[in-house]
Amino acid sequence: MAKVVLIDDELTMVQMVGDLLRKEGHEVIPFSNLDSALDGIVENSPDLVITDLYLDKSGAKGLDVVKKARSLSPPPVVIVVTGFGTLDTAIDAMRAGAFDYLEKPFKVEDFRFTIRRALSFGEAVSETTFLRRQLKKKYQFTKIIGNAEKIQAVFKMLERVADTDTTILILGESGTGKELVAKALHQNSRRQHAPFIPINCSALPENLLESELFGHCRGAFTGAIADKKGLFQEADGGTIFLDEVGSMPPLLQSRLLRVLQEREIRRVGENTPIHVNVRVVAATNEPLENSIKDGGFREDLYYRLNVISIQLPSLKERKDDIPLLVSHFLRSRPSGRTGKARRVSSRVMEILNTHEWPGNVRELENAIERAATLCEGDVIRVKDLPPAILKAVGENGAALDDSGEAELPKVADTPQSLASPAGEPIRGNSGLPENVDAVKPLRIFARETESAYMNRVIDLVGGDKEQAAILLGVSLATLYRKLTEDEKLQ
Repeated sequence: MAKVVLIDDELTMVQMVGDLLRKEGHEVIPFSNLDSALDGIVENSPDLVITDLYLDKSGAKGLDVVKKARSLSPPPVVIVVTGFGTLDTAIDAMRAGAFDYLEKPFKVEDFRFTIRRALSFGEAVSETTFLRRQLKKKYQFTKIIGNAEKIQAVFKMLERVADTDTTILILGESGTGKELVAKALHQNSRRQHAPFIPINCSALPENLLESELFGHCRGAFTGAIADKKGLFQEADGGTIFLDEVGSMPPLLQSRLLRVLQEREIRRVGENTPIHVNVRVVAATNEPLENSIKDGGFREDLYYRLNVISIQLPSLKERKDDIPLLVSHFLRSRPSGRTGKARRVSSRVMEILNTHEWPGNVRELENAIERAATLCEGDVIRVKDLPPAILKAVGENGAALDDSGEAELPKVADTPQSLASPAGEPIRGNSGLPENVDAVKPLRIFARETESAYMNRVIDLVGGDKEQAAILLGVSLATLYRKLTEDEKLQ
């Protein structure tokens, strides 16, 4: 059974089509005018929308319905109904995103066939989206590094709230990765294919911030020579990230409150409201409760933003993650002069673990960036670290013993056939790994990796090779050819 929004100003047509749909077992939500229909599509999240192209004597077009439906996430399938002589408009509706059209008068069997085909298409799209999300699920949040208990709690919260439209407030000191978390929320939500737009509320003066967020119309102020979309409109269907939201001026706080309550904006110099479908993620590095007491932040806005809060730990609260973060930052940089991956000395790792890191992960990343750039060999020494860090820990940069190398954890998994449990090669007396015979040519390793991934996708879709080929982005013939080659290799 599907949920169907039916839009037509002819009551006889609504009754006839509604009865046909109910006999097919579908839930029908009828509307007879454009304004209520547009609101109804947003409120009811239908699977299918059926709309007439001309809804009233004023000439309101079903094309507006198509555009509104396609702006939703996920969008419902849309069928337009057109009378004689309006075929060109029906084609315009198809270009705007309608799935198909029916010309009045239509046959009942043609109607049923079109409805079934549209719903099958919608189910296929939903299933493909779900499967892609399942394939990505194992690797989600990979840019957020950490094994500490507090960061793992953040991961669990992200998994629970990412694929919702709930407003999120991210709390944490400067440099803890608030924007990274906001991006992870967006990329793991149904809005992932729509825009993610970040804005720092403390970086712009009040008049510019208002225009940036809500847009303006021509002539609204000096220099407004043309209409301009605001970031809320640009982010329609996606996510807007308001960093340092606590610094937002009082006037803009009231306008943001209206956006959260009514899901609509007004451009500067214009009174006509514009509906927006945007998820709001906000962040602050200072407790907003203090600003509320001082009168600098609206209490009602705070409760609108703080539906779900995510507290990011400071780096000094998760110092066990420092070696893992260092390994990640070094691996993401180009190789050293000799072509080997850069490493750090044992003394450097001691210093990194001792430092309090007031700038958190961002400070650590910048320190590793600087040290890796200045180091003369492949191993970062004490002298390569920023002077401010050496001063903070009472180190003069001339340690007597700076020769040992720290053992860094592997961020990515290492093949167990080539590594010890600690992740380091097991070496024999010859200096080569004892199990060096297990090393395979790169082309064979790549082929085996490809084969394992193909088979995992096939298992995920229940053995449906046609669906697997679609997800893998190859033709069915190519998939069968690769599977045949795998059988020959075994």
